Amino acid sequence: MAPRRVSFDWENTPLHWIPGEPTATHVINVLHLLLPAGERWFVKVFKEALPLVDDPGLLKDVKGFMGQEATHSVQHSHVLDHLAAQRLDTVAYTRHVDFLFEKLLGEVPPLGLPVPAREWLRFRLSLIAAIEQFTAVLGDWVLGADALDAAGSDAVMLDLLRWHGAEEVEHRAVAFDMYQHCGGEGLPRYARRIEGMAVVSPVLLWLWVWGASYLMRHDPGLTGKPGYSLRRHNRAVARGLLPTWGELGSAIPRYFRRSYHPSQEGSLRRAVEYLATSPAARAAAGAVGRAALT
Repeated sequence: MAPRRVSFDWENTPLHWIPGEPTATHVINVLHLLLPAGERWFVKVFKEALPLVDDPGLLKDVKGFMGQEATHSVQHSHVLDHLAAQRLDTVAYTRHVDFLFEKLLGEVPPLGLPVPAREWLRFRLSLIAAIEQFTAVLGDWVLGADALDAAGSDAVMLDLLRWHGAEEVEHRAVAFDMYQHCGGEGLPRYARRIEGMAVVSPVLLWLWVWGASYLMRHDPGLTGKPGYSLRRHNRAVARGLLPTWGELGSAIPRYFRRSYHPSQEGSLRRAVEYLATSPAARAAAGAVGRAALT
């Protein structure tokens, strides 16, 4: 498990990269609003926890996870630059996301809350494990979302989403294993895991609806047209352009099982097969190979 130093050329990617589907486009575009700050935060929290890891195998996986997440953050930041170049400025939204991860969920508990440092770290690790449950589900979904190809979606954006999704499936168990290793023992550890998902689920839903609404309102091509609506969202779901509510919602009770482990999520074979064919991943591998020969 290692980061792939990919790059993407956004010059020819249209603002509505799923033709005729601004709702589906912007619901997926919320990823670009959340992930740059969110994945930087993942890396910071894991750096804090590294001294607690005494398992060499887990330590290797965690460092690979951190490298992949840092790369994801950078590549999604480039998409924000591309949106800004097309007159869709996201700063008014992303500053709130930055505040959430940098201040409310920073190294020190907010508002002077009297939470011991070890418990605050465990809480944040439980949040990351819960978030990674959803990223694994989304990653597996986008790898199999043939309707996006049939709709004529932009090839570069699809490659970004599927490269990222494949790596999410590839490292789907690392955040969970990290939490299990650092989160204490027995029932208290399980209770913290449930607490993490109980916090993450509604907050993610709120951030996603808010983000999609923001993008629809500020899209320069949709001036005077209706914004985000659940009806149009569900119509895109019916076309296979977005995951179903059942696919997303069923991830929660699975995670609540005492015996649960994320290795049960998604298809690792499909993820590895995509990474072997992804234009961006293959170009990155070729660059590494050429560098090794010089």
